[in-house]
Amino acid sequence: MAEGYCFKCRTKRNISRPQHITLKNGRPATQGVCPVCGTKVFRIGKG
Repeated sequence: MAEGYCFKCRTKRNISRPQHITLKNGRPATQGVCPVCGTKVFRIGKG
């Protein structure tokens, strides 16, 4: 599972419902939801 930093919890969390996306500049990224608080979690790079 991909792991990202949740700014609301202020800790690293596993990304729930991860979606692999591509940024405007062509870099890969992973976007999902924090399983604890429900805030959007984002990580740049393959995950």
